[in-house]
Amino acid sequence: MVILIVATTIDPASINPANALLAMPGWKPGPFFQDDMKSFVNQKVRVLQHNKSIIAEDDLDKRWQEATGEVVGEVIFLSKHTAVSNRPALTVHPIGVPHLREGEPLPQGGRPGWAAPPNPRIGPWLRLLKKIALSHNLVPEFEITLEGTHHGPVTSKPTMFLEIGSTEEYWKRQDAAQVIALLIWDGLGLGGGDAVGNWNRESDKNKVLLGIGGGHYAPRHMDIVLKDDVWVAHLLSGYSLPMEDPSQSKVDSESKEIGGTWKEAIKAAYEATRSAFPGGEILAHLDHKSFKGWQKNAITGFLSEQNIKVGKPNDFI
Repeated sequence: MVILIVATTIDPASINPANALLAMPGWKPGPFFQDDMKSFVNQKVRVLQHNKSIIAEDDLDKRWQEATGEVVGEVIFLSKHTAVSNRPALTVHPIGVPHLREGEPLPQGGRPGWAAPPNPRIGPWLRLLKKIALSHNLVPEFEITLEGTHHGPVTSKPTMFLEIGSTEEYWKRQDAAQVIALLIWDGLGLGGGDAVGNWNRESDKNKVLLGIGGGHYAPRHMDIVLKDDVWVAHLLSGYSLPMEDPSQSKVDSESKEIGGTWKEAIKAAYEATRSAFPGGEILAHLDHKSFKGWQKNAITGFLSEQNIKVGKPNDFI
């Protein structure tokens, strides 16, 4: 089982961390994959470089196995981050567009209704990233944060994105690239230490946070995730939970269905989380303040119907 790290040469926030990682000991040229891509190997880790948008190459996990015979266990993408605030940031997040319907446009890749299994390393690596960034004096200049589940490319193995934001000045920062490279080096145990974030279903620390609601940077979920031993799954921000306000509906019925793809998004995120955390205790954590009363009632009712437990902050301690 190998770990695939994907970078693109057209993005400095992607290729610079990859190059910083490849400058560390032990790397050799990897197997041929396809003409326009290069690969490198170090122990069980494979770095794959291409020259397209980071969200353009679907099914790299399956394609790598078909080309090399090596089974991919997880995928880590390196990318730039953009934000309206332009604030410097280092971010970690799962991927998917589970709220989109068939036929809807896919401006950031993916597949309608799809959510990749979230990489179990997301929570542990967020905490490790904060430590490394602090030790390299990137904090408080850079915010260290999760992001909600969004964009492609399509994968079927546990996946996460590591991003540097949020403007060209910061995408090119070599100190930020070095911190991301060290996160991968230490987090995967390439230097001889223990890897960080390997899921173990036998552990008694097996509570997994499935975030529901809130803004893109998941502040109320972040408060919990920064505590040790919390695992992180999908984070469905409000925009990933389209709900049609029943007061705007022409149907006058107490039992009328609340339209929108919010149920499909929750189900897809939950099923992907179950596949990534076998044996885990998955707890939905709601950002209550982000919902109106009718939304909260509908979501908690649906979670109960689906036998998805709801967790309060103290349940994750």
